[in-house]
Amino acid sequence: MVTTRNNRLEGLSEKIFLDRYAWKNADTNETKVGDVVLVLTKDDPKFPTKEVGEVIARRGSDVTVKLRSGGTIESSVEKLTLTVEKTPEEMWDRLAGAMASVEKEEKRKEWTERFRYILDDWKLVPGGRIAAGAGASEELTLFNCYVIPSPKDSRGGIMETLTEMTEIMARGGGVGINLSSLRPRRAIVAGVNGSSSGAVSWGGLFSYTTGLIEQGGSRRGALMLMINDWHPDLLDFITVKQTMGQVTNANLSVCVSNGFMKAVKEDLDWELVFPDTKATGYDQLWDGDLEKWRSNGHPVIPYKTVRARDVWHTIIESAWKSAEPGVVFMEYYNQMSNSWYFNPIICTNPCGEQGLPAWGVCNLSAINLSKFYDEGKDDVDWNELGRVTRWSVRFLDNVIDKTPYHFPENEANQQNERRVGLGTMGLAELMIKLGIRYGSPESLSFLDKLYGFIARESYLASSEIASEKGSFPAFEAEPYLQSGFMQNMVEEYPEVGDAIMKSGVRNVTVLTQAPTGSTGTMVGTSTGIEPYFAFEYFRQSRLGFDKQLVPIAQEWIDAHPGQELPDYYVTSMSLSAKDHIRVQAAIQRWVDSSISKTANAPNDFTVEETKELYELAFDLGCKGVTIYRDGSRDVQVLSTSSKDEKKDEAAAAVAETATAAAVETTTVGELNATLNADVTPQQEQVFDKEYKRRPQVLRGATYKVNTPFGMAYITINDMNGTPSEIFLNVGKAGSDVFAMAEALGRVCSLFLRYGDHGNKVKLLVKHLKGIGGSGAIGFGANRVESIADAVAKALETHAETAEEAAALYAEPAAAALPAAAAPAAPALAAGNDAGAHAHAGQSSSRDLCTSCGSASLINIEGCKTCSNCGYSRCN
Repeated sequence: MVTTRNNRLEGLSEKIFLDRYAWKNADTNETKVGDVVLVLTKDDPKFPTKEVGEVIARRGSDVTVKLRSGGTIESSVEKLTLTVEKTPEEMWDRLAGAMASVEKEEKRKEWTERFRYILDDWKLVPGGRIAAGAGASEELTLFNCYVIPSPKDSRGGIMETLTEMTEIMARGGGVGINLSSLRPRRAIVAGVNGSSSGAVSWGGLFSYTTGLIEQGGSRRGALMLMINDWHPDLLDFITVKQTMGQVTNANLSVCVSNGFMKAVKEDLDWELVFPDTKATGYDQLWDGDLEKWRSNGHPVIPYKTVRARDVWHTIIESAWKSAEPGVVFMEYYNQMSNSWYFNPIICTNPCGEQGLPAWGVCNLSAINLSKFYDEGKDDVDWNELGRVTRWSVRFLDNVIDKTPYHFPENEANQQNERRVGLGTMGLAELMIKLGIRYGSPESLSFLDKLYGFIARESYLASSEIASEKGSFPAFEAEPYLQSGFMQNMVEEYPEVGDAIMKSGVRNVTVLTQAPTGSTGTMVGTSTGIEPYFAFEYFRQSRLGFDKQLVPIAQEWIDAHPGQELPDYYVTSMSLSAKDHIRVQAAIQRWVDSSISKTANAPNDFTVEETKELYELAFDLGCKGVTIYRDGSRDVQVLSTSSKDEKKDEAAAAVAETATAAAVETTTVGELNATLNADVTPQQEQVFDKEYKRRPQVLRGATYKVNTPFGMAYITINDMNGTPSEIFLNVGKAGSDVFAMAEALGRVCSLFLRYGDHGNKVKLLVKHLKGIGGSGAIGFGANRVESIADAVAKALETHAETAEEAAALYAEPAAAALPAAAAPAAPALAAGNDAGAHAHAGQSSSRDLCTSCGSASLINIEGCKTCSNCGYSRCN
């Protein structure tokens, strides 16, 4: 995964380039011996695998391909990806010529050379749609993502939105939709003498269709669904992903207002409302904008009054469980937006970095900051960064005139505001080269300087283009400079305000921070503004499951054998979640759109800590926040364990990090004042002296045990030769079983790490062993009464002798277990389960369903049946 000096790509980098961005030859029948191709080696609809190779023989439609990774494979031309371009240089030539083609004839040669210069050596990495489509096809959109208007509240309006979404996705674009225009569940629909199924159910339709596009095409469909905090279906939307299968192919976010956050902080009630659907003009005038509806004197019906803190807690708890929903502080976003006076932001694109109006688009590229390290000065090459930034703004502005438009509404909107989003990648790599620890107070001061510089250069460039080509048509100097963002910009850099007053500005927005997962991986640097996920990790994509080594870390390790990496080699999971948010806030100050940023948290991060994190993001001026608690989803794109290791390992605890030493307080104090909040990391709470802090690395074993609620993976880690923590992985994420199993593991870990009195393991086994419920599995020594009973059996085995524990590390855990804790035979049929009908006479009792995990298993006609999913123990 490295880029060499001659820009030759290797490994996953080459796979990504050939698969996503190189100009394709659609007719694979033209394949000939000697061609470099991508060949499908595993034809799986969800997790396919492709490899790079060279065709060494062809017989009709059959080919033999020599793989770069070694060996050969027999295949057919139908399973090949054949490209016209084989190297990045060929792509750069195509892109430079395409973007310069919209310039006046006398300027084309000059700008072709300049664009080629910024593309060379990956200084500017174009967005994926630009890289794949510019100069290669007149049909492919060069925009990554779209926001389409909220659906009209009618069957016809919903179908129209579905058609628009499908057409955009079919051309490679992601889509954002705000569902707040749709009437709530059980609202009367007079035309059919019935009631509405609600906004969330229609979101399920959009999600399902996205899944069909994902299965039918080579590019995964991307969908963002949002709902406003006043909508009566708000709570259903927040918790919808806790019911499997309802909304599975969309990201979810709640649009939160300043008023709602005030109600949360002051513990006030909050009213859920919706327009009166019987009001005159409802069908024509209602578009989801409640403020506009009210200001025009139209009636609103209150549906329910809730406690704001209860709703907020539900958002937090759901995000803690499954990383969704995210939160976008939409009222604040519009206050900061440069288009506030003519085009309100209604939704974000699927990755959240671009808040957009109806028919708005993402127009993205990223400066690769890792290329701007001046080794001689041990500093940023500011002059070179300024030049590349200015030319990159023009590159993106030209995209607006080069791309084909498939919807006239998109063209009208984009030509009216000329929105562009210049971002960055390689930030973490640059900071490692500079020896600055990501998340430290020193880094916050550096980020303020770095992104302030990029913002200044970008706006001066946009104003310079305006002096030549004219401002965006909706530009009005006075209201434009009154946006929250521009007020901050002009206060810090008065020359920007002077330039805009004199010459105008070409683009309504100029900056955004996108995730750049694929392009960043392709060029071999850190993605977006994120730290490295890890310095050795595995990446799951539609190209396969690939092991990745980060070059800058591997080079240091090779040069310093036996030594640990310096502390400024930071990974996502070695940072505190609050450090993630502080970095986001420092950069957000200089980004006129938004930021795709994830606050990574360890598996044992609590709901209360999640709440603190979301509120910190609001206080620091972030426009949105997303948290990912390690292991909170069944499938992760990035992981630090291989597939084989993942099969038999529960989520491991993440290293606790110490706060870095503070730098000179005056600079950080200035940033504190600017953000109106404290960005300086605070000292963590000091635990009781009897509590044993977790070291960075613990070793143990994972036991695979069948329980009445499914297969449990029980990880027991040792500290100083004795068990000190337990992790339980059983049930679906978000289910009651999963939650209670996690709680049991945490409490056991707390007990094991506190104090030195007595034999804690024996005591724990004594109190857990034999606990039973309404069912058991297995017979005799193999019988497991409950999850707690399974933990006790695993602990007994683990603690028998040090020799057995050592053997467990080297052998598969299940094979080392004695009969009492070994995986039981396949689950017995309900009729033979000794405990299946233990409470047949108690019709009111509820147990956990072994299928969906909800507490919905009740006696119906003499059999335990789930009222949630329909599962029955008698079938």
